[in-house]
This record gives sequence, structure tokens and C-alpha cells, in this order.
Amino acid sequence: MRYLLAAAGLIVAGALAFTAFAVSAQPAPDTATTAMTTPETLQARLRRLPGDYRGWAQLAMEYVDKARITGDPSYYPKAEGALATAARLSPTDDAVLTGQAALAAGRHEFASAVRLARRAIEANPYGAAAYGVLADAHTQLGDLAAAAEAVDRMMALRPGVAAYARASYAAELRGDQDGARRYMGYAAGDAYVPADLAYARFYLGELALRTGDRATAASWYAKALQAYPGFTPALAGQARVAALSGRLDEALGLYDQVVARLPLPQYLMEQGEVRIKAGKPADWTLLQAQQRLFKAAGVRDDLTFAEFEADHGSPAAAVRHARAEYARNRNLVAADALAWALFKDGRAREALPYAKKAASTGWHNPLIRYHRAAIEHALGLGPAPEPGFDTSLPALARLS
Repeated sequence: MRYLLAAAGLIVAGALAFTAFAVSAQPAPDTATTAMTTPETLQARLRRLPGDYRGWAQLAMEYVDKARITGDPSYYPKAEGALATAARLSPTDDAVLTGQAALAAGRHEFASAVRLARRAIEANPYGAAAYGVLADAHTQLGDLAAAAEAVDRMMALRPGVAAYARASYAAELRGDQDGARRYMGYAAGDAYVPADLAYARFYLGELALRTGDRATAASWYAKALQAYPGFTPALAGQARVAALSGRLDEALGLYDQVVARLPLPQYLMEQGEVRIKAGKPADWTLLQAQQRLFKAAGVRDDLTFAEFEADHGSPAAAVRHARAEYARNRNLVAADALAWALFKDGRAREALPYAKKAASTGWHNPLIRYHRAAIEHALGLGPAPEPGFDTSLPALARLS
């Protein structure tokens, strides 16, 4: 099922595991290329069969996908309601527990996601979906060894796009770029649903962009859109290439399309930074509105606002957000966010251990390397850093 597909590029940005369909624009009914049941149709079935607990779990998963398709977190409470009904009918069913785990992950409650995914696995040790959620949650909690175990088990149970995508991301985090490309190539070769093929091609573009190969990245983004024209991350990839190449007007035109389809905080920050670089004022109103909407829907996203405040607002506020995020999710990105927030707040010595942790696996992330070098330079421990990216566009550097 498509909701198993890990969109690792967005995970790196402080999100979590997305599906190929879950991060694409919603297609018009006559051009839809997937067989995903709409919540309305499933609701009609559940009115006829109210005891269908797996149907309620499926409805919840579709609401989670809807939240990601639209960037509207109000679908999460709807998913919670559907899962509450499913759990009343069959509290120990593995599909119900997997749905609960996925919802917890969607809300960035990764410790709860681990607990629920493990319960799902106890109920059905052969359920690959639960291992996928478990891998994603362990990654976000910073337990890469446990994540790798879950990925290996998923690969053994159901090798395919979802498992290959997660294996690619695991390889990337440990600095194995060749392995990351190889596994994502397997995903592209295995994909037959257009949205999944678009995702695999998109992420091959992301991997190319991280090495500075903009031409190859642009080619993969174009191929992703050929496979599935509504795949918004590929459009955002084209916007990044244009911005990093200095074609700012083109980039802003593309970002207007991206945020109209999918107003995720990452895209809003990228758009704002490109506007500033183009000599235009950034309007952070929608980003702040999204923060309020996510909070109201039970989504905890301190990471995004730690990064935003460190680069564009209050360093003290950045430290508060980063500490809250790192207390819950001790992953590489959260460690980097806390290091940079502390540094921007004038606390370089306190920042250094977190910067070292963020760089500890060999992950080829230019922003993390730059942050560590800047902190060490401030402490007299190394030369001034050479960023290797446009420091006026830190949100883009997180993905390139």
C-alpha cells in the first residue's frame, strides 16, 4: 500500500515518513491514476457495515494520507475518531494497531508510534506495514540500529518500493551514498503505480542534488513529473534547482504553484528565503498559521520552528523549540537544530556536543557539516567554514 512509502527527503527536513501519494497534489477525478478508495465511498460502506473494524482502520489511514496530500492537519482528528471506532470493535487487530501507530507518527509522537507498532507486530509478526512504521519511528527517535533491524525485517517480508525506499534512507544516514542510490534505483525498478514511480525518481533527484549535480537532479525531477504530473515534491525540486542556479524569478513562480498545492512549512520557508534573496519581503503569515493549525490538530512540530527562529527570528525561541524537540526525538536533525540554535544564541561551547552528534554517522549533509565547522571555528578549534552552499538559503541547504 502506498502509505508505506517513506519519502526520506522530507524526513530529513524534519518531517516523517510520507507516501508517494501522500505528498502529491490531489488529481482531478478523470486523471486519477491510483485505486485509492475515497473516504466518502468508504464512509458509505461503513454506514452499511458499521462493524467492519478493518474498514474503519482503512478510513483512518486515508484521512492520514489526506492530511499529507493537502497539508491540512484537521484530518488527523478525523483519523483519530475512525481509529477509536475500530479499536472499540477490535482493539488487538494488527491493522487497527498499525493505523494507530501511523497516526502517532503523523503527529510526531514517535515513542507512541514505536509502542503501537510493536503491539501490531505481536498481533501479526508477518505484517510488513507495522515494520515500516517502526523503522520510521526509530529513525526519528535517533535509534538507527533498531530502525535498520526493522527495515531488514520489512525487506524479508515484503521487498518492494516501500522497503527499498527505507533502505535507501538508512544507507544515506550512515553516509553510504552509493547504497542510497542503489536501493532507490531498486525502488524505481519495482514501482508500477505512477505515484510510486514519481516518488522514486524524485528521490533519485534529491540524492543527485545533495552531491551538487543540479543537471542530473533536474532530469530526475522532470521524469518524476512525467510519471505523475501531480507530484508536488518534484515541482518543489525544480524550484530548488532554479533557486540554487540563480534563476530566482523562475523559482518563485514554481514555489507559488507548490505552496498553492501543498503549503507544508518546509516549502513555505524555502519560498520565503528565495523571496528575500530576490529582494522581496518574505511573508511568514501562512507559515505561522500552519503552526497554529498543526498544534490544534495535536501535531508537535518544534523542529520546524527551531530551524525557522534560528535563521529568521529569535535565537532564544529557537533554543526552546529545539530543546523540546530533542527531548522527544534524539535524531540527527534535532541534534543539529539544537546545536545551531544554541550557537545563534551565543552559546557555542554548549552547542558543540550536539553538533558532533549530528555529524556522527557520516551523513553527507552540507548544512550539518557547515554548522559544526562554524561552531568549532567560534571556539578556536578549526578554520572558518566554507559552506559549499548559498548561506542565504538555509532551508534549501537542508535538502541539497
